Amino acid sequence: MPLRLFLTSGDLMADRRFEFARDLQLKGDLPAAADLLEQAIELAPDFTSAWFTLGEIRQQLGERDKAIAAFREARRSDPGDQHGAGLHLMRLGDAEMAEMPKAYVQALFDQYAPRFEHTLINDLGYRAPSLIFKAVLAARVAAKKPAYFKRTIDLGCGTGLAAAAFAKQVDHFIGIDLSPGMIKQARATNLYAELEVADMIEGLRTKSDASANLIVAADAFVYLADLAPVLTEAKRVLASGGVLAFTLETHDGSGIVLGDGLRYAHSAEYVRGAIAKTGLKLLTLEPASPRNENNEPVRGLVVIAEKT
Repeated sequence: MPLRLFLTSGDLMADRRFEFARDLQLKGDLPAAADLLEQAIELAPDFTSAWFTLGEIRQQLGERDKAIAAFREARRSDPGDQHGAGLHLMRLGDAEMAEMPKAYVQALFDQYAPRFEHTLINDLGYRAPSLIFKAVLAARVAAKKPAYFKRTIDLGCGTGLAAAAFAKQVDHFIGIDLSPGMIKQARATNLYAELEVADMIEGLRTKSDASANLIVAADAFVYLADLAPVLTEAKRVLASGGVLAFTLETHDGSGIVLGDGLRYAHSAEYVRGAIAKTGLKLLTLEPASPRNENNEPVRGLVVIAEKT
């Protein structure tokens, strides 16, 4: 995934100890790495990157309580939580399920932006845009409606892969992404009439009622726990007969879980219930893998819903 986030401590010696510790961590000498990180923290007690990395190492060593303590310090020293320490605390059972910190998502994808497409397509077999495209076409053919959309919103647009998939089907594309780095990449494609840096839900809230014919979200809702707010806004923004199309990661249980990859997985039952409560009409909910991870297909869903 992305280059590793590093926030300097402001202390040259502490930063150097951190660099040595990371090198030892990558070589597998975890106890020595942890010792160096503790030395760095003695020099700079609010060294977020050192606390976070120490938490990872304690977790790798099976030292749950020490890992929790380190991740708590990482979150304390950076309330915006750019490293995502709170997500690790959720995984360790020390925090309730909550939404991802916006600062974490933005930092993650700002780092990832320059090599996003290459990594996704060449390394991870990314196929979410094509899955959505095929599912939308199939749904429109089944309904005997044209698969042409005058105004489309691409949520979590990234570098523009979904817009490329739908380019011949859309007249006016609007891209929304929390990462300025991603928006910069998307702008270079010339596929979008409008682009804006915003959270997906906040971006939708600025749009007029019944102003879009299609809303797509390729591999974007995996960064949302509760889908109700985004589904509610999508319904409001869609015109009558408009389509919402998205992919998710899924699991065998019920509700929502935070997976090993620090992305949310939603059960099919949860998705059906959330769409029904919103008042959208579910057209398609099918198993489909949006990409690979560790050389295995990620379990997912492709979902198409309509505003009647």
